[in-house]
Amino acid sequence: MNTSGRLKIIEFKISGLWAFSPRIFSDDRGYFFELWNKNTYKDLGLDVNFVQDNVSFSKHGVLRGLHFQNPQPQGKLITVLDGEIFDVAVDLRASSPTFGMWESIIISSQNRIQFYVPPGFAHGFLVLSNHALVHYKCTDFYCPAAETTLLWNDPDVAINWPLNNPILSKKDLEGSRLKDLPKSKLFE
Repeated sequence: MNTSGRLKIIEFKISGLWAFSPRIFSDDRGYFFELWNKNTYKDLGLDVNFVQDNVSFSKHGVLRGLHFQNPQPQGKLITVLDGEIFDVAVDLRASSPTFGMWESIIISSQNRIQFYVPPGFAHGFLVLSNHALVHYKCTDFYCPAAETTLLWNDPDVAINWPLNNPILSKKDLEGSRLKDLPKSKLFE
């Protein structure tokens, strides 16, 4: 774990993934921390331009994902404002030595970790708490025509989800297996 003055950086085996633990200023009134400071993150090597912020609210057991866009890929900085999630990124960069591999991290309103998933990855999360309010900043605009869903329980990816029977949307139930994704949907 690397440390800057304002953030602790959590490193992953898959390159491109970042997690940050912000410095919290607490007293008897509550707490304060910076959710985003372009200069701070740029100094750490994350030089991105966010164009859209999203918020989702989900109840316990809801699994959202694994989503990605190509063209118009999105990088996402995920923060949990209330609750706890099991967050997952799957490497879809065809030339990457970690292609098809996944990483996960538990992020919550208690640990205040932020998870950055760059373009080139499928992303999803499972709600572990009674509910979760999730905020994510995106590097490109949502484009429904470019969105694809990787099947959440693809046996070739073999994500070790902490719940066997999540609540899924129709779209997420009908996701594609990695081996069935057209090459045009993968990333270079």
